Amino acid sequence: MSVIIPAFNEEQTIRQVVEAVDSLPIEKQIIVVNDGSTDGTYKALEELQTLHKLTVVHCQENSGKGFAIRSGLPHVNGEVVVIQDADMELSPTDIVDLLKPFEKDDVQVVYGSRFLNGRGNASLHNFLANRLLATYTNLLYGCRITDESTGYKAFTTELITRLNLTCEGFEFCPEVTAKILRAGHRIYEVPVSYFPRTKKEGKKLRFWSDGLFAAWTLLKYRFIPKTELFKNTAHDEMR
Repeated sequence: MSVIIPAFNEEQTIRQVVEAVDSLPIEKQIIVVNDGSTDGTYKALEELQTLHKLTVVHCQENSGKGFAIRSGLPHVNGEVVVIQDADMELSPTDIVDLLKPFEKDDVQVVYGSRFLNGRGNASLHNFLANRLLATYTNLLYGCRITDESTGYKAFTTELITRLNLTCEGFEFCPEVTAKILRAGHRIYEVPVSYFPRTKKEGKKLRFWSDGLFAAWTLLKYRFIPKTELFKNTAHDEMR
């Protein structure tokens, strides 16, 4: 697998994340995209490169999570791409379970759901907001998922590298979800652990503004032509 870790000002946790991913008993490629960090993330990554086999992509300016993920995709050489946040809200040990569904030939997308088994460690506000967004997604696309905005998303490389992604920031989640569902692919879910941090601890997602933008993004891509879903649709089988 190839693990893409977008990071912006994550000097407090980037070492822990990289070391946890590197310790997984799976053949892996680790790609860290430093999205224009202004703290000690750059220095931490330079040190980590001397201890671990990493591909590090440094962006000159902060452009957002979506841009960072898109910047990492050209460097992928694994059969499956996993998105791993750099903040340790999600435990890298869950990646093992995230990969299991790919043992079936028809699985191309797996999400790690924070709410498949209930609320967990999430605040009531966080839980309700995310379930509302998931329900909205299900109504729009006729699917059955419990966590649209999860940071744990895994795809076959063949699928994710062909998607015509244009996202810059946190709209990566609704854009990739919308385009995958519009193309007729099923999203499989597995439960993952969740340890949310606060704004004081560095959380960057803003629930209401980013949530409303996510809802608009999901609605917008519900009606785009299927020919716009992929970079090259000539060999794609639209279902």
